[in-house]
Amino acid sequence: MVSELDDTEKRALDEMRRIYTETVVDHALYPRNFGNLPDADGFASITTDGGDTIKMWLRVKDNRVVEAAFSTDACAATIASMSMITGLVRDKTITEALVISQQDVLEALGGLPEGNVHCALQAVGVLREVLKDYHTIKKEPWKKTYRQY
Repeated sequence: MVSELDDTEKRALDEMRRIYTETVVDHALYPRNFGNLPDADGFASITTDGGDTIKMWLRVKDNRVVEAAFSTDACAATIASMSMITGLVRDKTITEALVISQQDVLEALGGLPEGNVHCALQAVGVLREVLKDYHTIKKEPWKKTYRQY
């Protein structure tokens, strides 16, 4: 039974490596910044057209992102895209974070197959939403009390 699982895992990993770049495989299997950030300065949650949920948290100090995290129940390409974007946004000012693009994520990952390119766009969409939430909370801090994680 164990050897059957080993073979299945090996075949799945081989298939991932055939489809995705090593960077995508690495971020999908070992996502950076996975989990939540309690008492975050910004939070966003979206549900994709396919019914997957993507959540992102930011911690900001002196107008600079000092920490970012995410969770999702989506595919490997989405996990890799979110893992990458949480790394790209770290240490950026809010203005710099706002200009991170789908192309930036795709380039950092070494590309995605045509059928998965939208995953990088979804990552950027979640980033925009979490930055919008950060601005809302900054202007009206009392709203943070009512935030649902």
